[in-house]
Amino acid sequence: MNLSLGIVGLPNVGKSTLFNTLTNNAIPAENYPFCTIDPNIGIVYIPDIRIDKITQLVNPEKTLYPVVEFYDIAGLVKNAHKGEGLGNQFLAHIRNTSAIVQVVRSFKADEVVHVEKQVDPKRDKEIVETELILKDLESLQKRIEKMEKEEVKKDPKMKIFLDYALKIREVLNAGKLAITLNKSQNQDMEKFRRELFLLTDKSIIYLVNVDEVDLTEDLKKNLRRNLEISEQFPVIPMNIKQEFEISQLNPSEREEFRKELGLEFHALDELILTSYELLGLISFYTAGPKEVRGWTIPRENTVLDAAAAIHTDFRKKFIAADVVAYDDFVKAGGWQQAKEQGKVRLEGRDYVVKDADVLIIRHGA
Repeated sequence: MNLSLGIVGLPNVGKSTLFNTLTNNAIPAENYPFCTIDPNIGIVYIPDIRIDKITQLVNPEKTLYPVVEFYDIAGLVKNAHKGEGLGNQFLAHIRNTSAIVQVVRSFKADEVVHVEKQVDPKRDKEIVETELILKDLESLQKRIEKMEKEEVKKDPKMKIFLDYALKIREVLNAGKLAITLNKSQNQDMEKFRRELFLLTDKSIIYLVNVDEVDLTEDLKKNLRRNLEISEQFPVIPMNIKQEFEISQLNPSEREEFRKELGLEFHALDELILTSYELLGLISFYTAGPKEVRGWTIPRENTVLDAAAAIHTDFRKKFIAADVVAYDDFVKAGGWQQAKEQGKVRLEGRDYVVKDADVLIIRHGA
């Protein structure tokens, strides 16, 4: 699976500059609202030094890293759920993403116009969330009406799903995000909830665009408190303008420049790694003479799920998997040596894949 993140926020808060920084694509980032009319999708390789280590040992023909898709979604404004600005189409684009990165502007710059005339991070955060909640209420109400008029009458068992939908509606009506409602222990109920495709039922990372250069833990705590962000959601401060300027340098100059500025904190890497953790994802690896590759699957997935991530036929024709922990693979110096040292195990279809496992999937023709 690919991790996909939708970058949202009001106009002129730094979304497109963040996207440019991540992807080095020259997309529009002019200083006026609605310059981004279509969602821009950027594919970014996920940095992983473990893949680099495996590559050094195996010396394959090619190396492939896992990727994250970033959707740069144009700025929301008040009443976007009613179609104000270019809102409706952008709200729809968010549905395609795994999680939301809400960019909140904290920096002050007179030359960068604010759509609400003044910088107020807490207000901006609330405007975006209100628009998402109102859009969810609109779509959920239609679903509830259909259940009440048709589905429950045809099948009384649907009543428990209707009750669950009404409970979600209560949360939204209280001005809270759907994700704040605890998940049900009933798998069918959670499947129903996922099929509602609610915007506010997605995980959120709050990325606060700051003036500061020194991005400390105290700064994070202060931003969380001032913006009233629950501990449920990660907060990442980032000086996006500075990160963009660094991204324009060649790779060798970037680290040198960071050292000169005393920047030990890699906010871009933290954004990607936080996304992994938030969504409960892990990486596993395949390694052979033709290719070393990193793959992404949800935590607690079995080796059958890992096989399917490589190729759907591998799940159907799965026989067994050779498994070795990354540390053992590297210390041994590769597959052959790891086998000789007894570090490679043969696992069946119920094996739960661990983060950084190195696998060979055995399958039928």
